[in-house]
Amino acid sequence: MLSTSDITDLTALRRDLHRHPEVSGHEAQTARRILSALDALAPDDILTDLGGHGIAAIYNAPSPGPTILFRAELDALPILEMSDAAHRSAYPGTGHLCGHDGHMTILMGLARLLSRQRPKRGRVVLMFQPAEETGAGAQAVISDPRFDTISPDFAFSLHNMPGLPLGHVGLADGPVNCASRGLLARMTGKTAHASEPENGISPMAALCSLMPALTSLSHGTTQEADFTLVTVTHCSLGVPAVGIAPGDATLMATLRTLTDDRMDALCTTALDLLHSTATQHGLTADHSFQDIFLHSENHPEATTHIRSALDALGIAHDGSGLPMRASEDFGRFGHTAKSAMLFLGAGVDHAALHNPDYDFPDDLIPIGTRIFARIARDLLG
Repeated sequence: MLSTSDITDLTALRRDLHRHPEVSGHEAQTARRILSALDALAPDDILTDLGGHGIAAIYNAPSPGPTILFRAELDALPILEMSDAAHRSAYPGTGHLCGHDGHMTILMGLARLLSRQRPKRGRVVLMFQPAEETGAGAQAVISDPRFDTISPDFAFSLHNMPGLPLGHVGLADGPVNCASRGLLARMTGKTAHASEPENGISPMAALCSLMPALTSLSHGTTQEADFTLVTVTHCSLGVPAVGIAPGDATLMATLRTLTDDRMDALCTTALDLLHSTATQHGLTADHSFQDIFLHSENHPEATTHIRSALDALGIAHDGSGLPMRASEDFGRFGHTAKSAMLFLGAGVDHAALHNPDYDFPDDLIPIGTRIFARIARDLLG
């Protein structure tokens, strides 16, 4: 169990991480802070630069047994934080507005407990993963040849969840986070002088037609297997000049489905719309995909271990808010291990994830640590 001084130290660490956020793929200083904090906590092995700036701290038991991985995320968001807190971001335009600073701190709390008492069997791996927000980090870590030396039997993670009561846990079997990917669509015509637009081919009408056509592909809720959601996130037309009739347009949209097997069909339909709209207006079109997330699915056995730990700790839990529309690249760990994620309530009226005034509730640090420690104890003794 964490002591009062542990919680004081961990709170200070969380706020230091919050003050020094780094976006996906650029978490070098964050990784150094984690390594520095691990120095006094005596892991038996540390792997660095996994899939980028990832870190795995490994605690071995004296007897053989399963390998249990607990994951947190290193990265922050390219969002301007709006806060008067003393620990607000020191880097304008970048902020820990999803709570990854708190998730890392919970793993550090677990590291403190493991440093004092190893499990009786097996191994615990504390995985500090890069680039979660872009969907690239988990795959990069898993593709790193050194990950084969970890080869977890179980993988667990948590995410704080504004809207749920503080400390209440959302937990369910099956899909818990949607698959998603970003579509970058481009349409090209021909520029013209603004006084002679008839001499060009403008994508204006095509762009105006395509946006509602894409969003009309949205269907249902995450309680339905055929759920789809298309959200237009950005568009641009021509160049910012009043003398040039536009000759090109760019549109970005996020495509979501409850499970991976529905994504291909949604992508096909969206691309058919793009190309048919472009052809209708005399344009050419091309596209690319980015920020590709597989859906996250809780394995029944892994979920049972979480549920048993919560019951033993007297922590209330149910399936509130699940499956979520939001994506999480923790789902990729489910392709290598029996994995499950829990959603830890941050407060009913707490600022939403990715809001400019979001801040991780420090009261969740000991709660999250207790949950992870109990899971490890139940599985490894």
